[in-house]
Amino acid sequence: MRPLDFNLLRVLEVLLEEQSVTAAAARLNLSQSAVSKQLSKLRETFDDALFERTASGLKATPRALQLAPELREVLRQLDQFTRPSTFNPADSRRRFRMHLVETAYSLTFPHFMPQMLKLAPKVRFNSQTWSHDSMDQLLRCQIDLAITCREWDKRSLLHMDYLPEELAYAEITRDKSVCLVRRGHPLLDEPWNLDTFLKYRHLQVAFGGLEHWLLDDVLALDQLYRDIAVNMTDFTGALKTCENSDLILCAPEKYITHMMPGNELVCLDVPVDVEPGAYVLVWHKHFNLDPSHKWLRDLIIDGVNKAQPNW
Repeated sequence: MRPLDFNLLRVLEVLLEEQSVTAAAARLNLSQSAVSKQLSKLRETFDDALFERTASGLKATPRALQLAPELREVLRQLDQFTRPSTFNPADSRRRFRMHLVETAYSLTFPHFMPQMLKLAPKVRFNSQTWSHDSMDQLLRCQIDLAITCREWDKRSLLHMDYLPEELAYAEITRDKSVCLVRRGHPLLDEPWNLDTFLKYRHLQVAFGGLEHWLLDDVLALDQLYRDIAVNMTDFTGALKTCENSDLILCAPEKYITHMMPGNELVCLDVPVDVEPGAYVLVWHKHFNLDPSHKWLRDLIIDGVNKAQPNW
């Protein structure tokens, strides 16, 4: 490998993310020809094509994919080495990356995003839905922050104590599950208890990379199981399905509070004794002393805390 020009590493990172010279040039505030020339230098440096042109854009070569995690680690260390000791949000062009479980968007974004955009008009914010590899990305510092669901119930494998020690967290709010059924559902004419809860079939929404809930783990301890007729990954579709069927839908109460208006659904308590879970803001401890990172964390936490009395 030829001597490495560290100025090219940012270009390689953006190309890996955008898979397009045009999009990379826009992000880097460079011309397409300048990015193409830097890509040529990268190819010479690593003695590999790095990207192949396809009908849908650039496709990373196996060598480029192999370099990606090492590249992110090198850039992370360079960022740490050159990180300023102060942060001026008005002038910052920092790009934050964040993953959230679906139900966290409505509970958080409206309460911090307007203030962020006002105070830091040049900052860019890239959010994606929490998935199976989000935890790994947090641990590799590939994303700055995440909001995910954790449990306080000792019977859960997702208990707060089981978060990796490399991560720091702040609890944003606690929430519990509730049951939703359509108006006129036959169970509304019966005693509402565990027997009735298990008598009818259920609709389940898998979100946040989770395919089952603490509720099912607790039931299984007593050899009890819900009859889950339908699995979905979309709460909006699930609400409509519940509204037009005799299926029971279990969902987080605070999220449902935002989604319920306009739906012909009745909300009932879950007849199973479980502790409320929590939405937690999570980040790698590497960012603890980063002033821009701390600024955003505080903005999110303060914004959500101020909104909670109205929930």
